[in-house]
Amino acid sequence: MHFSIPETESRSGDGGGSAYVAYNIHVNGVLHCRVRYSQLLGLHEQLRKEYGANVLPAFPPKKLFSLTPAEVEQRREQLEKYMQAVRQDPLLGSSETFNSFLRRAQQETQQVPTEEVSLEVLLSNGQKVLVNVLTSDQTEDVLEAVAAKLDLPDDLIGYFSLFLVREKEDGTFSFVRKLQEFELPYVSVTSLRSQEYKIVLRKSYWDSAYDDDVMENRVGLNLLYAQTVSDIERGWILVTKEQHRQLKSLQEKVSKKEFLRLAQTLRHYGYLRFDACVADFPEKDCPVVVSAGNSELSLQLRLPGQQLREGSFRVTRMRCWRVTSSVPLPSGGTSSPGRGRGEVRLELAFEYLMSKDRLQWVTITSPQAIMMSICLQSMVDELMVKKSGGSIRKMLRRRVGGTLRRSDSQQAVKSPPLLESPDASRESMVKLSSKLSAVSLRGIGSPSTDASASDVHGNFAFEGIGDEDL
Repeated sequence: MHFSIPETESRSGDGGGSAYVAYNIHVNGVLHCRVRYSQLLGLHEQLRKEYGANVLPAFPPKKLFSLTPAEVEQRREQLEKYMQAVRQDPLLGSSETFNSFLRRAQQETQQVPTEEVSLEVLLSNGQKVLVNVLTSDQTEDVLEAVAAKLDLPDDLIGYFSLFLVREKEDGTFSFVRKLQEFELPYVSVTSLRSQEYKIVLRKSYWDSAYDDDVMENRVGLNLLYAQTVSDIERGWILVTKEQHRQLKSLQEKVSKKEFLRLAQTLRHYGYLRFDACVADFPEKDCPVVVSAGNSELSLQLRLPGQQLREGSFRVTRMRCWRVTSSVPLPSGGTSSPGRGRGEVRLELAFEYLMSKDRLQWVTITSPQAIMMSICLQSMVDELMVKKSGGSIRKMLRRRVGGTLRRSDSQQAVKSPPLLESPDASRESMVKLSSKLSAVSLRGIGSPSTDASASDVHGNFAFEGIGDEDL
């Protein structure tokens, strides 16, 4: 989450001044809601009553007098850090108190009354599913409505997720984000005020072994089949001429299970592909196409005078990663706090174990950096559940007593305190085999190219490299 400061509104402030400051909360660079200090203080007090003061991060104190512009900027930074810390906490960040606060604020900011509406959700092949929902329905509610319309069994709902995408001129999708529990899908898509933005249903797991669970059901099989056919047509799944001929034959026979079995053997099956972007590997400002899947990030690049090449970075060899944002100053080099800022530049950087005793930072610059990080985290979560002998069925969120709760297997992947900010110039790392905590990505840091402790996401699935791997 990222805070920015809009124009000051002329009402009574928390310190008795003639105006208060309203803070914009952005998610992936898009306005989610606008809140006042007093509202955030109310949220803090409610969380404190429920969970105790010792669990909560420090909240910026009240001021008796009106804030100066410098103090307004300082409070903005403090509130941003507070909200990020709450969102990162596995208990607070998944609490209904926190998420319902953000949902109400989103609805109030966008001034959308609660009413029944028809919402269009696309399948991967472009097929439209119309569901009747309330404008105030959260992501889980809409997902359940789509599943009911498709006749997908309840125990398979959690294998799929809703994604906010931007439809490009050629009909392909650019992924904006996976819709979260703190937002209202109808409000999220309509507040963008553009027909380019759509909601798409897509499978939300990475290990193809879980396909077996979904393929047991006719509707699940059809959804997997449609997604796979679409990914092949888009070129997301890499297919040779002979494989393409075999797939075409199976399509003509309507042999969906056999089609999927063959597709599972193909490179980039089940991967999520991102827009073309830039990386600093293998050289600075290298144009790449990033795909996420099968516990790795794949970077496809075309070096000058060479054919298309691909490099893979395994999640288990990423010691940690971070998402940072920077905001270029306007021409002239100066900007007053919160004013005149340019477009946010997002970077995903991960520290990778290149060899047994050599760690190296790799940086990807992309507007989809947060989405990439969320993919990394979900792959780590899936790996940890698999290592512990858990089931993906138990990993799914369930509704308990009207609120969403994490299952026991998810609670097992809690994170200890965040890592200290790493030193990229360090020669080596002590105890490479030590396991580090999995920290769910909940937002981006303050606009800065420097990482802070809250930016760094340790990896509980980090395994290092043994002699047998060399």
